[in-house]
Amino acid sequence: MKYSILASGSTGNSLYIETENIRILIDAGLSGKQLETKMKAIGADPTQLDALLVTHEHIDHVKGLGVFARRYQLPIYMNEATWGSLPSGVGAIHPDQQRIFPVLSTLQLKDLAIESFPISHDAAQPMGFCFHAEDVSLGLVTDTGYINQRIVEKIRGAEALILESNHDVEMLRMGAYPWNIKRRILSDVGHLSNEDAAEALLDILQGEGEDVHLAHLSQDNNLTELAHLTVRSILEEEGLKVGKDIHLRETWPDRPTPLRKIRKRS
Repeated sequence: MKYSILASGSTGNSLYIETENIRILIDAGLSGKQLETKMKAIGADPTQLDALLVTHEHIDHVKGLGVFARRYQLPIYMNEATWGSLPSGVGAIHPDQQRIFPVLSTLQLKDLAIESFPISHDAAQPMGFCFHAEDVSLGLVTDTGYINQRIVEKIRGAEALILESNHDVEMLRMGAYPWNIKRRILSDVGHLSNEDAAEALLDILQGEGEDVHLAHLSQDNNLTELAHLTVRSILEEEGLKVGKDIHLRETWPDRPTPLRKIRKRS
């Protein structure tokens, strides 16, 4: 299994995954043109996509959904509540392309198995995913206010993780956002802070060389260096060596990560 985080942040989110037999997108939070450009930058062909999955209906996850559905005639998978909450700007998606992927179920697409599970965000029924193929796994959890034990159990053991590390709490508190927005971000249906991400990783990681991508970093209330420093400090205080036991990876809002093959544990 190979993957690239095409974009991550409040300006748009999308993840590309391929196996020997299937190619999919998770979320389409950029324009159709931007998605095509980013896919081509990693050597992926949009015309070869087999499906598109959606975590939730916020515009930074579905901006290009309608364009891609219509242009490439893709089957689109999401839960029923998310289908019912899509913004009008997505436009019409033909009923033949609409697929229901319930929360707490497993979707089998050729050689890729996808487990869905609930996360906590101010959307209709947001989901995280764990992808399994070729004896390796990739966990995806962003846009959640907290990590509970069910989420931990779903993604523990994955060789690669994409985990939200949205904000530094003090930067957010001292920043220019209105208080109602700050309160939303800090709430149980908001976003994970750097400290939240680190504490969650202590429960999730097994220290066997996992790749961890810190994702959905706020461009106003976080810095890549600060997120990595905070997470690294907390993990190493508990005895996990970053660069040996685990590997912290960057994501960006404006460019894709390199197409990476998940390493099977020895």
